Amino acid sequence: MKILIAGVSVRAMAQSALRSGYSVIALDAFGDRDLIGAAESYSLRRDFQAVYSPEALLEAGRDMDLDAVAYASNLENHPGIIAGFGERCRVFGNAPDAVASVRNWPDLFGRLGRAGFCVPETVFGWETSPDPGRCWLLKPLLGGGGHGIRFYSPERKTRPENEGRYAAPGFMLQEYVPGRPCSAAFVANGKDCTVLGITEQLIGLRPFGAHGFRYTGTILPLAEMLDPDCRTVILEKIRRLAAFLTREYGLAGVNGIDFILRNGQVYLTEVNPRYSASMEVIEIAYGLPVFHLHLRSVLDKEIPGFDLEARLGHGKFYGKGYLFAEKDLTVPVTDGWLERGVRDVPRSGETIRRNGPVCTVLAAGPGRRKILADLILGAEALKKEIYG
Repeated sequence: MKILIAGVSVRAMAQSALRSGYSVIALDAFGDRDLIGAAESYSLRRDFQAVYSPEALLEAGRDMDLDAVAYASNLENHPGIIAGFGERCRVFGNAPDAVASVRNWPDLFGRLGRAGFCVPETVFGWETSPDPGRCWLLKPLLGGGGHGIRFYSPERKTRPENEGRYAAPGFMLQEYVPGRPCSAAFVANGKDCTVLGITEQLIGLRPFGAHGFRYTGTILPLAEMLDPDCRTVILEKIRRLAAFLTREYGLAGVNGIDFILRNGQVYLTEVNPRYSASMEVIEIAYGLPVFHLHLRSVLDKEIPGFDLEARLGHGKFYGKGYLFAEKDLTVPVTDGWLERGVRDVPRSGETIRRNGPVCTVLAAGPGRRKILADLILGAEALKKEIYG
């Protein structure tokens, strides 16, 4: 069985599949060096002379010899593209209708609120004026990775056609909840689920060339999970959330949720019904075959009996950080980057535009501070090599 893995960047998901012995075709925007020789790999830009888009992924995959497709970011925003793949082969992951439902923000936050979960107040359609005494975020309805999120300013001038609106169409206003940005990963079979890991999200870190609310990386475990009392409270809330989402929306395969942790409360901000970035460090740290669990839950409704509590409290941390281009650049010789813990390695001589992703840095060791410092040191070393 040959499985197409498609998305913006699929290296981590494809490598998880390869480690479990699956035959893979990788199709994304980049075609990184990591997959050369390990799998049949294609870059939209290099192999199809196409700018990245979900539509371009679907078109590029039309003539490929494949039996199934598994998708990564950002196809959760395009259930129609998932349906398009499903017209010619099996889809391993959430069905298009489930994806559309769980990414319907008014419906999602409404259901969660009625069920008693903590959610930030969110304004849709701009019918009501937001409370001026609160701090608000302007967020794209079809977003991902923190792109396009900014603080809302009522004084911001709008185009004449948007006069009277609180933002341009395609955005929502969400109350800003100060706290620690986090994520959790779980695997589901439509009825039951198992939480695989809970991580801290790194947001907008300048050493990585990021800013604002851009997702910059992950640290596992979430430091609060090492305290037995905090661990019990947080894990119980995350398990309740994952179970509710699984049953309410019939989620299958691996899924991710983003949330803000504030004073012991979990405020869900987003559901990602597909393989997410934190799953790579979860696989490294816990030895879990994430892609294999993904397929088994979809095909056979199998849910692993993974005991997350038993894996916490040992003090070792794992991290990944994404390096972004601070200006337009030409990639230097990247031979040897893999041996230095670098992933998503671009080909030597490639051109990367400002703000575009360059590569990923991995680290492991004792303590959160040490991991974050090692990630930053790795990023700084790469920047010296890249920029001179």
